[in-house]
Amino acid sequence: MADKGELGWRLLAGAAAFGAGFVARKAITVGWKQVTGKEPPTNPESPEVGIAEAIGWAVVTGVGIEVARLLATRAAANRWHNSTGELPAALRTATEKIKDVAS
Repeated sequence: MADKGELGWRLLAGAAAFGAGFVARKAITVGWKQVTGKEPPTNPESPEVGIAEAIGWAVVTGVGIEVARLLATRAAANRWHNSTGELPAALRTATEKIKDVAS
């Protein structure tokens, strides 16, 4: 079972990633409307959606949301480090983990 620190980190990182993904999706949708002049495809898998539009939407949302999630998780890790003095266990290198076990 996870200790309190690990659980706290998981909650913080999860909330940060969720929030970033939500905001990124909204921003990407607005950007798509401004660039293309139309709504993004609601079902890119549908044959009624052009292949270029479907692939474009998949790439833009995939990359955009993942970058937002990555930046949010890194910011959360930095905040965690500043408040606890160490990185969350999930982000420590193997060398750091060995040092923790040895001490």
